[in-house]
Amino acid sequence: MITNLAITTVWTTDQERSRDFFADKLGFEVRDDIEMGEGMRWITVGVPGQPDVMLALMRTTGPGLDPESAEALTTLVSKGVLGAGAFHTDDCRATYEKLRERGVDFIQEPQERPYGTEAIFRDDSGNWYSLTQRQEGGLDHSKPWA
Repeated sequence: MITNLAITTVWTTDQERSRDFFADKLGFEVRDDIEMGEGMRWITVGVPGQPDVMLALMRTTGPGLDPESAEALTTLVSKGVLGAGAFHTDDCRATYEKLRERGVDFIQEPQERPYGTEAIFRDDSGNWYSLTQRQEGGLDHSKPWA
């Protein structure tokens, strides 16, 4: 049976810029950066201290994508249509301030939600991510969903 999630894909319009975004702005580790030939570059990044989960930064125009699909994927990513994940933090407001100072583009300031405090940001390709500080004690069903 499956025991854990190891790698998931984040689509990027520019692998180098995305690698730098995750490493320099978010503080992730670059785990792999390998030229594979034939227009393929394998880049993975991950949260320090969490070695068993990685993001593969895959080009929207990479091998295996026909031109029509690559164009559609690039358009969707660039428009910010695709959400790419959620990251947890112990202090959403402090992390928000630190990342904003590093130039991260937030599209939602920290807000209280039934599940905790959440801010939303975009990477340099347009993907959006939730930055969440979990609600102590779990989901609060008494708070309205906005």
